[in-house]
Parts: sequence; C-alpha cells; structure tokens
Amino acid sequence: MLAFKLAFKNLIGAGLRTWLNVSVLSFAFVVIVFYNGMLDGWNRQGRSDTKAWETGNGQYWHPLYDRYDPFSLQDAHAAVTGEAEKLVNEHQLTPMLITQATAYPQGRMLNVMLKGIDPEQKILMIPSAMLRSANGEIPALIGKRMAESAHLKKGDHVLIRWRDVNGTFDARDVLITDVFNSNVPTVDMSQLYIPLASLQEMTEMKNEATLLVAATTLNTTEIKGWSFKNSKFLLKDFDEMINAKKGGSRIIYLLLLSIALLAIFDTQVLSIFRRQKEIGTYIALGMTRAKVIWLFTVEGCFHSLLALILGSLYGIPLFLFINKYGIPMPKSADQAGVAISEKIIPFYSIGMLVSTVLLVVISATVVSYFPTRRISKMKPTDALKGKIQ
Repeated sequence: MLAFKLAFKNLIGAGLRTWLNVSVLSFAFVVIVFYNGMLDGWNRQGRSDTKAWETGNGQYWHPLYDRYDPFSLQDAHAAVTGEAEKLVNEHQLTPMLITQATAYPQGRMLNVMLKGIDPEQKILMIPSAMLRSANGEIPALIGKRMAESAHLKKGDHVLIRWRDVNGTFDARDVLITDVFNSNVPTVDMSQLYIPLASLQEMTEMKNEATLLVAATTLNTTEIKGWSFKNSKFLLKDFDEMINAKKGGSRIIYLLLLSIALLAIFDTQVLSIFRRQKEIGTYIALGMTRAKVIWLFTVEGCFHSLLALILGSLYGIPLFLFINKYGIPMPKSADQAGVAISEKIIPFYSIGMLVSTVLLVVISATVVSYFPTRRISKMKPTDALKGKIQ
C-alpha cells in the first residue's frame, strides 16, 4: 500500500506532465474502443441483414452451382423431390431458380440474373408477395440499386430475353410491380425476381431449382442430391472484409498508443534522472532495490489507470450519443458491394472492452518497467550525491 500511496502522490505532484501523458493515453484508449465497436457493430448488422435477405439459415446448392461462375447456371438445376419437396411444403425451405438473362430498359441492354422465387415464401425479407398477381402479365421485382442503374420504376414494362433448358432464346415483357430497398447489395444489383412457377415454365424446368434457402427453424440435415452451405461458408467474403478492416484500424490505434507509451517512457527516464537523491534515500532507509523498482513501475501503471478514468469521463457520454444516433454512412457506400446500412450502430462487447483495458494497462506497465531497471545498478552513496553511473 505504501508503494501505491507514494506512486499516486508523486504522479499528482508532477502536475501538467502527468496529465499530458494521461490525456494522450486516454485518447488512444477511446479511439481503440470506438474503432473496434464500430467494426463489431457493422459486422453484427451486416451478418444479420445478409441472413435475413439472402442466405437464411444456410442454403442447399445444386452440386454444379457456383455463385462466382454464371456459366454454371446452365446445368445447375434439379427437380425438388423427396425430402426437399417435403420441407418446401412445410415452409422450412424455399426454392430459388436462377438463370442468366438480358434486360432491355428503354432500348438499352443490361445483363441480369433472373431469379424465380415463391411469392408465398416467408423465409427471406424479399417482398415476394408483390409477385402474386399482375393482371395476366408476368410480375417482376427489383431493388433500389437495380432501379437506379436501369432507370426503372414501379409500373414500368421491360423486355427480358433468356435461354431455356434446350438453349433456345425467348423474350417477353415483364411488369415491375415493386421496388424494394435492401442493405444487402448482392440481392439487389443486377437482380430481377419473378414468380418461381413463371420462370420454371419459361425455361422448361418444371419443379426445378438452383438452390434451396433454409428457414431459421430448420434443423439442417443432409439432403440427397443437394450440397448444404452453412452461414460460415456463405458469409466468408464478408467476414474476410471485416477482418481486413480490423487489421487496417489496428495500425491507426497502435500508432496512437505508441505515441502515448513513448511519452510515458520518456517521463520515466527523466523522473529517474531527476530523482536520484530520492532513490538513494529510499535505499539508505532500508527499501530494497526491487521495491524501489516496483514503486516507479507502479507510477507508470497509474498513468494507464488515470487514463482509463479520464477516457471514461468523456468516452462514455460520446459512445452513448453515437449509439443513440448511429454513424451515418455516405450514399457512395451503397456501391461498395457489401452489406452496410444507412447508419452503423457500434457494438461494445465485454470481451472487447476488457481486452482493450488490459492492452492499455499492461503496455503502460511494461514500458514503465524498462527504464527502472537502471535503479538496480545504482549505488546508494552515488545516488545520494546525484551521480549517474
């Protein structure tokens, strides 16, 4: 307790020098928490939105389907029978048929993915109910990004051309019955949705699908003829992007932390140089060198504790404000091709906060210890005289 009392007294006595170090270290602490909280919040929102709009609780793919290879769509389809058909009827799976097509809005040519989806499905947030009826016409559904790029709106007609199972080209007009807004660009950009039955008829693929989307209530099992892809696989690209962002952010806050730690290191070196008589007095009065080293190390550690307190005083109100209103994202973020909402709500997990606190405290303690090792080589008589060895 004596070491803690002396360390605290010495820090307060140092005045402005102490508070400058504490301020810089507290800023580094707040920035680390903010960056990690923002990325964790983005991660949670992005994963949740992608599952709700696109991947569900996993997907069953046709063995030949490759989402990065449009040419695989020609053969990546099979009849939904047996166990798969049973689960579809129980609304635990929703089938989706995908084929390449070309749209001709206002005479222009636009390559699209033509997707057939059941208007009665409830697994995905895609408003497929808008495909139920179009007065004898083929209803179509597009996203906001697709509408902007193709200059289409609700009520417009657009000509689409596709290839059936035999490789024969055909074309028909479809009616845009609705334009939906989604945070997930992969269900929007260059995507055109029509009723599953209509696409099966148009492509002569009766009762066939390319993939089956699982509901959250489904206890996923193997289904013969289909390859199951879990959320880890389906969200791999998004997870890799978040990890890359975290790697880049570490460079920023490690630079800030290094500046703060360098200031503490310089303070400790200067303190030992100026307080040699004090160190000699401690040793002459019977305090062991180890205890003197511990005293100066505790002083350095106290910088981090004061920084945590100061950072909490202005950081907590700031984080509460950000959590309430979120971090607005620019409109250009829509074109990034990843799931991102109009504003990000940061998420501060207990694990992240504890690890950040430990990082700051341990780093400050270690940096404070290295200059104090010189004390072990001091002779009490020389220290009392203020001589440097």
